[in-house]
Amino acid sequence: MAICCFLAMGSVAQQQLGQRPRVKSPVINGDGTVTFNFYGPQAKRVSVNGDFRGTRGRRLEMTKQENGVWTATTDTLAPELYSYSFFVDGQRFTDPANSYVNRDISTLSNIFIVSRSADDRGHFYSVNDVPHGTLSYVWYDSPTLGQQRRMTVYLPAAYDGKKRFPVMYLLHGHGGDETSWGDLGRASQIMDNLIAEGKAVPMIVVMPNGNPTCNAAPGWWHEGMYTPDGNAFNQRGAKATMEESFMDIVNFVDDNYCTVRKRSGRAVTGLSMGGGHTFGISRLYPETFDYYGLQSAACRMPRDREKFDGQMARLFASNPKLYWIAIGKDDFLMQMNTELRKYLDEKHYPYEYYENDGGHIWRNWRIYLTLFAQKIFK
Repeated sequence: MAICCFLAMGSVAQQQLGQRPRVKSPVINGDGTVTFNFYGPQAKRVSVNGDFRGTRGRRLEMTKQENGVWTATTDTLAPELYSYSFFVDGQRFTDPANSYVNRDISTLSNIFIVSRSADDRGHFYSVNDVPHGTLSYVWYDSPTLGQQRRMTVYLPAAYDGKKRFPVMYLLHGHGGDETSWGDLGRASQIMDNLIAEGKAVPMIVVMPNGNPTCNAAPGWWHEGMYTPDGNAFNQRGAKATMEESFMDIVNFVDDNYCTVRKRSGRAVTGLSMGGGHTFGISRLYPETFDYYGLQSAACRMPRDREKFDGQMARLFASNPKLYWIAIGKDDFLMQMNTELRKYLDEKHYPYEYYENDGGHIWRNWRIYLTLFAQKIFK
């Protein structure tokens, strides 16, 4: 009797599971629209919030169907990588039907890619059938900071340990870590695709952790699984700044990889805080790198103007091959970048400038990486 009851209960459970709709979400439609679906028969209100809405905080309301599935379809979306989440009766959730999730500081969001051709942004952010580089997490010693620290290293598909390759140092922003450019920035996908199509020179890409008080990304060092908030352990202070300790990274890379160990084989670029680090690195080591890229940079000019003038004079007297500034029209750091450009213009220092729509967002930084990588080592 017990066995019969158990089998009967299992049969009922299977029937109940069978009655639940199999939800697929998101669905990228042939016309470029995207449909989201969420199974919530008891929910009162469901909406989807994504960066495809254009303005932060705006949500696309979903409609409940008779089978308990809520659904909503966007307008036609431009080729791009998008992020989103659901709001169910006021609570934020990731999409249970979408296993592709990124972490930005402490926020988890689902992602999807829209692509229509082999030359649009979605294509460059996708994993395509091309030779793939290797992405590794590497620990190195930083004597300046007195720490073992972690960074991400991309080796191009052609890397064989014999031929020497140039190196791009790619720096993250405030709240980020050594995983940010690989996960949120799609750095390996961008580099694989650019290199495969002959649009970028095969290069090593080094993505270090730019927080001198944190050895590695949350959960990957001895402090354990703390909640990341962008300011972890800042109160401890550091033995040196990121800029002052930067040559520890360069020396380790040159000692452990087949690199072009001269200025013409080194580039450094970064977003926001990492753009500020790039700004500082360019002044501390004016003859170490030939290419600089400031992306939405926190590039406040120092108060000690005499020292600053001297640093900038030495930098541009050394004739770097590229000093590149990129920022969105709505970026909250626009004024800071405008002031830097005014200074460069007054001093007649050569630089390239790129301005596009949007603000302080990953969508722009992926664009900037795609553009910068095509400008260097040629």
